[in-house]
Amino acid sequence: LVPSTVAGLNNFDAVAKLVETYGDKCSYVTIGRAGEFKLTAASIAFTDRELRPMRHAGRGGVGAVMGSKGLKAIIINPEGGKNHPLVDEKAFREASKRFAKALTEHPITGKGLAEYGTGVLVNILHEAGGLPTANFTIGQFDGHEGVSGETMNRLTKERGGEGAVAHGCMSGCIIRCSGLFPDKQGKFQSKWPEYETLWSFGPHSGISDIDAVSRFDYMCDDIGVDTIDVGVAVGVAMAGGGIPYGDVEAVKAAMQGISDGTPLGRIIGCGTATTGRVFGVRRVPCVKGQSLPAYDPRAVKGVGVTYATTPMGADHTAGYAVTANILSCGGKVDPLKPEGQIELSRNLQIATASVDSVGLCLFTAFAILDIPDALAAIVDMLNAKYGWQLTGDDVVTLGQRILSTEIDFNRRAGITEAADHLPDFFVDEPVAPHNTTFDISHEELKTVFNWIKK
Repeated sequence: LVPSTVAGLNNFDAVAKLVETYGDKCSYVTIGRAGEFKLTAASIAFTDRELRPMRHAGRGGVGAVMGSKGLKAIIINPEGGKNHPLVDEKAFREASKRFAKALTEHPITGKGLAEYGTGVLVNILHEAGGLPTANFTIGQFDGHEGVSGETMNRLTKERGGEGAVAHGCMSGCIIRCSGLFPDKQGKFQSKWPEYETLWSFGPHSGISDIDAVSRFDYMCDDIGVDTIDVGVAVGVAMAGGGIPYGDVEAVKAAMQGISDGTPLGRIIGCGTATTGRVFGVRRVPCVKGQSLPAYDPRAVKGVGVTYATTPMGADHTAGYAVTANILSCGGKVDPLKPEGQIELSRNLQIATASVDSVGLCLFTAFAILDIPDALAAIVDMLNAKYGWQLTGDDVVTLGQRILSTEIDFNRRAGITEAADHLPDFFVDEPVAPHNTTFDISHEELKTVFNWIKK
């Protein structure tokens, strides 16, 4: 533990200065000024292969936790380090090859994500009528093409220079969904913004300029805030009259205000729930204080169940029902009907908790859902690594145990079943173009975690 030499700096300047001191063989974990201000949307930045602090532990305000401890940076020196030993190296290598084969053969993990990033979902959700626009008042956005994965891919190729398609953010990545987005002169502008970032600063906020969204993504990474919570907060501030709707320059000024510590910057830097309270907005899309991501639960009802019930609060990744609701991956459940959504979300939340616990990327779930040997290969890798005798059933049990532990934590913290619901406007207000509401009752939502004794 040493006194910080980078206090007061945002992430890019902080890492650059740390590299001067500790070298380019280390990795760096930092917070920006938002974390130092203890703003509740603050994130923790991790350097990528090029030592850019652009991979974030984003949600839940974890950057504020580091800031509250007076911890600015963690330097990870790999010198002298080695991998954890494998009990059966041959069996592990064979299982890992099977798993890699499943990932490369699946159309989403093997091609779609590498070519278009997660931004491929912009046009898909627009067509499905589940792309939340103007603070969840419409399910489609006229300017969707401007911030789509297809546009991002085309501009990256046309501009060339420092841009790159199919770029892995870490060594050994097979999926490579994280491209590098160049500006009009071909200079690096940002990583490819994720779908949620393209949406929150795009359709949600009335902006169809992908260059503007890319710059906002860079600012979030630099200042150290979650792009979902801050992007949704921007749209809510627009709904409350604090920022003009669709005004790129006003958003840029508000974002800079997070770093400068202005009143508006501190408000949106504390995320959507705080912004909604300050501006007196009725439609505040949060569950358990956390912003809803980029899928309208009235048009994608399975993910609505996940938003309402996951212990994290409004976490799409906890049970990504978009798979069966929209992408016909792992089966098909009609996104506009309540039937089957509880079981879909429950099964995905259990499986996701297990996948998360072994350190695999969530996107591996696409292959796991459609290719039976993918899950078997994961079980075989775990057994070969640790000398265990796990079966597929043990994976389910592990997921249930993890969720039970998370829910127990919430209950001890005073977060009860009463918090497991969506904001009322999703139930009361139909959304175009389907004119549907979220019509899964609170009593039905209580059955998601049906293995836990009340």
